[in-house]
Amino acid sequence: MKSLFLNKNAGNRVENGHPWVFANEINRGKALDAAAKAGEIVNLFTHDKKFIGKGYINPQSQIMIRLLTRNREEVIDEQFFYNKINQAWAYRQTLGYIENCRLIFGEADDIPQLIIDKFNDYFVVQTLALGIDVWKPAIVSAIEKIFSPKGIYERNDVPVRELEGMEQQKGFLSAPFDTNIVIKENGIKINVDIANGQKTGYFLDQQDNRRAIQNIVKDADVLGAFCYTGSFEIAAAQYGAKSVLGLDISQAAIDMCNKNAPLNGLESTCHFECVNAFDVLKEWSKEGKQWDVVMLDPPSFTKNRSTIDKAVAGYKEINLRGMKLVKPGGFLVSSSCTNLVQPELFLDIIQMAAKDAKRKIRQVVFNAQSADHPIIRGQENTHYLKFLIVQVL
Repeated sequence: MKSLFLNKNAGNRVENGHPWVFANEINRGKALDAAAKAGEIVNLFTHDKKFIGKGYINPQSQIMIRLLTRNREEVIDEQFFYNKINQAWAYRQTLGYIENCRLIFGEADDIPQLIIDKFNDYFVVQTLALGIDVWKPAIVSAIEKIFSPKGIYERNDVPVRELEGMEQQKGFLSAPFDTNIVIKENGIKINVDIANGQKTGYFLDQQDNRRAIQNIVKDADVLGAFCYTGSFEIAAAQYGAKSVLGLDISQAAIDMCNKNAPLNGLESTCHFECVNAFDVLKEWSKEGKQWDVVMLDPPSFTKNRSTIDKAVAGYKEINLRGMKLVKPGGFLVSSSCTNLVQPELFLDIIQMAAKDAKRKIRQVVFNAQSADHPIIRGQENTHYLKFLIVQVL
């Protein structure tokens, strides 16, 4: 096993627990990375030869090494991945995530760049770095041994793989199966399109937050923008909303909403429209339309730090429009899914929107993603979702 060394001035971020080692932190004078093959497991040491950990290397990537263990005696093999996945499953079970959950959340579960989502007896896998992609057979084997699943599907149709020198791809990692499945979340049935839905087919990270709206939506007229497959909107109807209107720019998403509502006997309460929510919210606020509850779950406004100012402006504008549509004393439900907008900044954005809307707001709930997506302090990429409910006075 080849050994690489940190620069003397690399700082102690990696020594203190962060699993990423950037190319400019490696001492090229001592490094053997030219001989280390992409995807190979290597040892990492400090500049003065103190062992830090073992991880996989990709000289082509800006993040050259991602650490898997800090135990010098631990062997990275098929059993290693079986143990890690089994431990992660035990943790989710302890927290009460049995039917549907993010089984592996990459760095937060000490398996960098691996995502596994569990949809009842079906599993979706993403291997987002070359060093974890080479272990895909071991990962599939572990899932089969632990769960005896009905099906495993690969959703590696994501651009980030190209940064690692890999192609985008998707397909079966088990015998073929019908990828349109139905799951139950919080007592609500939801259609999930594993093969063609966004990300891994469904956003499990909001499952706890969808329960958080149950008291504010009772007997309310509810508007949901960027509704995707309607999970928040259908939850609102299930929790007793008087009427629910969901908006999304994607006709495929609206079609799925119109399948999910009758699946739960809520088609008379829920209505969905395929429109550009940005434009419609602005138009309706000018017309003076208002709802008891307005829910906003927009896509990420930025993927990199160079466009963070545009993201801040985007979040402020959409929340400003949303607040204007809330009746006095009603509620705004707002989310942000980019880790580049950290919690304090998100709250500042909401406050700026309230100031411009000339509305006072009172915080009701401020959450992160569901607990099956663990947050590790000091690793910003593990804390990405912000979910806020405020009363708009």
